[in-house]
Amino acid sequence: MRAEDVAQYLQDNPQFFEGHLETLAQIALPHPHGGRTISLSERQLLALREKNKELEKKLHDLIEFAKENDALQHKVHEFVVALFAARDLDTLQEMIPHLLREIFAIPHTALRLWQANPPSAEVLAFADAQEKPVCLHHAAHDTAGWFGEVAAQLRSYAYLPLYAGSETIGMLVLASEDRQRFYPEMGTVLLQRIAEAAASALHPHISQT
Repeated sequence: MRAEDVAQYLQDNPQFFEGHLETLAQIALPHPHGGRTISLSERQLLALREKNKELEKKLHDLIEFAKENDALQHKVHEFVVALFAARDLDTLQEMIPHLLREIFAIPHTALRLWQANPPSAEVLAFADAQEKPVCLHHAAHDTAGWFGEVAAQLRSYAYLPLYAGSETIGMLVLASEDRQRFYPEMGTVLLQRIAEAAASALHPHISQT
């Protein structure tokens, strides 16, 4: 008889052990970590303890994720509030890279507004095609030049198109020497919040110039 047949029989006949309690008590199983044999009840208890450890780890991971998410939301709030202090476009253009470095520890940023720095046709088409931020391991088109001498050391980029309504008014690019700082599969909700806040702060000043 196959082991599968025995297992299926016991599943189909749960009352089996009620009539064979002495058999249940005599069953001995190898200890999962080697050494002596243990009873079925002891093995079940070990299994429950291991399951509890797994659940505790999952709970710990969820708590840590919640803490990290809360910390990030606080940073976004700090970024948005700080933008209200700017009174003109020049201040905002200096403040945004500074805040990203100080609050989010982003080492390199490039802020380009189309009004002051018209992009190449390729960059404009790239920005207009992005409905949300996109992360890459290479510079898109000619944007590497936006970072000057440090461009050769950069290994990851996050492109944040800045929208006013349905049209882009510019693009904010975050970059790092760390290849894993920004990567194609990463979530972009936080980056989207940053882009929306920056665009909302910049747009009124651009319209007035």
